[in-house]
Amino acid sequence: MAEPEISQNVQDHEQPFAQIKPLMNQSMAYYESSRCLFCYNAPCTLACPTSIDIPLFIRQINNGNLTGAARTIYQSNYLGNTCGKVCPTEVLCEGACVFKKMNIQPVDIGRLQNFATNSAIVSHHRLFGTPGVNGKSVAVIGAGPAGIACACELRSAGYKVDIYEARSHPSGLALHGIAPYKITNAEALMEVEFLREQFGFTVYYNTRIDNKEEIAKLEASYDAIFLGIGLGNSARIKIRGEEKQNCIGATEFIEQIKTKPTEKQIGNKVIVLGGGNTAMDAASESARLGAEKVIVAYRRSKSEMKAYYFEYDLAKVAGVAGMFNVAPIEIVGDAAVTGVKFIRTETVNGKLKNIPDSEFVIDCDLVIKATGQIKQTSMLANISGLVVDQDGRISVDEATGQCTNPKYFAGGDAVNGGAEVVNAAAGGKTAGRGIHGFLSD
Repeated sequence: MAEPEISQNVQDHEQPFAQIKPLMNQSMAYYESSRCLFCYNAPCTLACPTSIDIPLFIRQINNGNLTGAARTIYQSNYLGNTCGKVCPTEVLCEGACVFKKMNIQPVDIGRLQNFATNSAIVSHHRLFGTPGVNGKSVAVIGAGPAGIACACELRSAGYKVDIYEARSHPSGLALHGIAPYKITNAEALMEVEFLREQFGFTVYYNTRIDNKEEIAKLEASYDAIFLGIGLGNSARIKIRGEEKQNCIGATEFIEQIKTKPTEKQIGNKVIVLGGGNTAMDAASESARLGAEKVIVAYRRSKSEMKAYYFEYDLAKVAGVAGMFNVAPIEIVGDAAVTGVKFIRTETVNGKLKNIPDSEFVIDCDLVIKATGQIKQTSMLANISGLVVDQDGRISVDEATGQCTNPKYFAGGDAVNGGAEVVNAAAGGKTAGRGIHGFLSD
């Protein structure tokens, strides 16, 4: 399998984006690892969705055993390098660090994790022996974090694994939807290639599985199927003018910035609609790329935003302004966007209400909708016996990832509705173990 190519223009474009978690050098890693107290029943490990033995890998770094540290990380989290860069460590492992209770800067766990795994990746260290094939095969639909994690777990148990990816590159949102100042395209691709070399799964790119005939072929050819399809495009917000030029979904905006940067023009005045982490990414990117004014507009109060506090702080540092208790009611302009009409809101008895006669317009030349993504229910409807809940999420056994159609397993955003990369990695690994149990019975 040829390694997917990445445009040199994309790499050049990423140079102005200073990484918020830059790679440590050896001296920095030694000093930072020396700060760890190596707690018993470490709260950092308990806070990690993939239960990495954090004190162990930090001690291994401190002892100079980088290969051992990388192995410890990857044994728990197959996307260890990516998660070291993009995880919300401030509210997970580092947020649980005992130093926080003492008002001391927590150990920089994410960067230490990235240091150890990056060392293994660039040196092509063989961390795991790849077993032979046991005679059974599994198809994985989607080469995002959940699909990659599931493939690694299955290959380690001896299954032949083929991944079918609709796009020309792997890594899902890690490549297409996460801001480049968090992780570069090159880093995301390097880790997937490293894992492919370690475990020996096969990826078929530009291969979309979305109709009954293709699904029937997979069912006839494989012993089990994993659904790591993630979410679809940005959801419509159903207001007048949404179809105008320069009104775009946040995930599509970020994907264009990361994969086709020379083709994307950033507006001078940008309004981002939404209050989640993706909204903060889109706003920060716009500001860092030179927009004169960037506003995040959210229909509820600042305290009700779904974005992590540190994500909003990052956006503010980049020059983003916040506007709260305002709901968009129209995208203004002729063919292209010239502004957004808002109405002010308030919460009364726990319910959000519009304030009459409070409409106003803010001028802009780019609107970014960060108001969620649609579920891929049309594809799922082609699988017999598969149950999805009222929100379009695949129903699974939480302990095994098995779907209501027993030949199928699922994990990642298609199951949790949209969470972190680390949650997708955990879900993919859980499903991999579930498939092994299912095929071993």
